[in-house]
Amino acid sequence: RPIFYRLRTYLKKDKYMKITVCELRNEMDIFEDEWQKLANHIKSEDSDLVLLPEMPFCSWVAHTNLIDVDVWRASIEQHDRWISRLSELTPAVVVSSRPVIKGGKRLNEAFVWDEIAGYRAVHHKYYLPDEEGWWEASWYERGKKDFTVIQTGRVRIGFLICTELWFNFHAREYAKQDIELLVCPRATGASVDKWIAGGRTAAVVSGAYCLSSNFSYRDGDAFKWGGNGWIIEPEGGTVLGTTSSEKPFLTLEIDLSIADTAKHTYPRYVHD
Repeated sequence: RPIFYRLRTYLKKDKYMKITVCELRNEMDIFEDEWQKLANHIKSEDSDLVLLPEMPFCSWVAHTNLIDVDVWRASIEQHDRWISRLSELTPAVVVSSRPVIKGGKRLNEAFVWDEIAGYRAVHHKYYLPDEEGWWEASWYERGKKDFTVIQTGRVRIGFLICTELWFNFHAREYAKQDIELLVCPRATGASVDKWIAGGRTAAVVSGAYCLSSNFSYRDGDAFKWGGNGWIIEPEGGTVLGTTSSEKPFLTLEIDLSIADTAKHTYPRYVHD
């Protein structure tokens, strides 16, 4: 690597990270190819962390309100198989959500995986839509209203899974817990501008980089996923980059000290 980069990394290695967001096709018959492309990208970019879409390793079950417990169990098994392959994405920490059954309840579980600690459950999705294409409250239950911060390596992460992005007071509470990354794995349709606006607001309110990954749409697909993963900086809510169907992977180097500083500037410092 260039001398300047090595020197900066030596001096501030605890403050710089390379982050990857993505959009992936929600089609299991071609997912292996998608996976290999993502793995190659992560290794070529030497990514420190990658965010995947919401429940990425199965066809989206909540497109119908015809609930089938066997389908849910099959989705769990699919996620088990793919999670056993997360080491293929090293050196990156992997962040996403997955279907589970715990205590007899069907839940959408946020997780962080790294090669040292392995799989760690973090949070269960609490705010659930229930409408055409997103019958989530019908398919599974809300978890506890527990928005946990998790430390992985040198970074503190908070989750807002998809719809949870719109309940912005949690972003404010995350700011008080000094998160640096606010991650939003999504499974959303074509209302892209609205979602990016929500991501910009959440970044400013939390004083953290807001990251999101989603499923990708191509012409001819039966369901029009919105794509547009994003990386948004915390001070002014500037969109640093988005993914597209032509460029489904985005990797940027970020400076975590910007998130630390943002906690002490407007509007984060204003008392409740």
